[in-house]
Amino acid sequence: MKLIAQVKLQPTPDQAEALRQTMLAYNDAANYISDQAWMRKSFRAYDLHHATYYAVRERFGLSAQLTIRVIKDVADAYKLDTKRKRTFRRMGSMTYDSRVLRWMLDKSEVSIWTMTGRKKMPFVCGERQRQMLETLQGEADLVYRNGEWYLHQPCNILEDDGFDPDEWLGVDLGIVNIATTSDGATFTGADVLGVRKRRRRQRKRLQAKTTSSARRVLRRLSGREARFARDVNHQISKRIVEEAKRTARGIALEDLSGIRGRVRLRRSQRDNLHSWSFYQLRQFIEYKAQLHGVPVVSVDPRYTSQTCSRCGHVAKANRPSQDSFLCVVCGHAANADHNAAINIGRRAAVRPPNVSGTEVDFYSRRPGTSSPDSSGSI
Repeated sequence: MKLIAQVKLQPTPDQAEALRQTMLAYNDAANYISDQAWMRKSFRAYDLHHATYYAVRERFGLSAQLTIRVIKDVADAYKLDTKRKRTFRRMGSMTYDSRVLRWMLDKSEVSIWTMTGRKKMPFVCGERQRQMLETLQGEADLVYRNGEWYLHQPCNILEDDGFDPDEWLGVDLGIVNIATTSDGATFTGADVLGVRKRRRRQRKRLQAKTTSSARRVLRRLSGREARFARDVNHQISKRIVEEAKRTARGIALEDLSGIRGRVRLRRSQRDNLHSWSFYQLRQFIEYKAQLHGVPVVSVDPRYTSQTCSRCGHVAKANRPSQDSFLCVVCGHAANADHNAAINIGRRAAVRPPNVSGTEVDFYSRRPGTSSPDSSGSI
């Protein structure tokens, strides 16, 4: 599996200026090549190389290898579509390969090409990133962010052997509780919701001032909320995958695709819905599970919050409140998210087969039941 190791460079002021000049020249060259590609309506790397290689080297002073890299980057940008002209930010990331970037892991240094020659500069990273760098592979990206320089290096991480599980750990995703497992483990979203609420109030207050100092504070606070939520999702996904690995179970997740377009909420609840990072949490669970050889499947979320995990009765009345479940037939009472997680795990064990390429809908509406809970449980 390919993962990205992020390391922070520690250049001297002169080295930082050399990196800046190199990045400016690289992206100016990218915009020049994009102009030529758009004018000629020729977007293949081979054609762009023959049309712009010598001009780029003469105009911008890039090395032969960086010239090849920037041509390839422009061609890759036009692979998305050729209907609009591509432009590149002057301080946007640039690509380095092994010919212009050399790692010296034993010294915690890199040797990197700049407009003023090769520079050796130290880097710092965590122990996990250092282990990943032992298997580095492919091109690295040089990134300038908030006055600091970073290298993003892909690494080829070995995966554990997979297994065929007999049981599944169901995971119910939500806003109030970010995740609840069929074992009853609950990961509350109170801290994340509190941070988001405070940041919204703070942004609103600062934006109303329209002063330079207020804008300066807004820039300084930019990204803090997203980083906090990302860290929480990393912690939750790690614990879920570790539990599934320890008990030799697969992980069953509800497929919440399109939920933001289906759910109707009060105005006061919409901010929480649209800042809900359930897809990020799912991605973290999937890649961590792949590393550990744990299978992950998606199941239909319909009725999971209305179905009794004991008798199977489906009714909207089974869910009297957000956090409680009470079956109107058998009287089974439970936490609503835990009950839904059990149903999700069971659906993974008995998934509907494909018939003539069309999945049989075993969860369609049955006579006498309430309308489908197509949004899953929030």
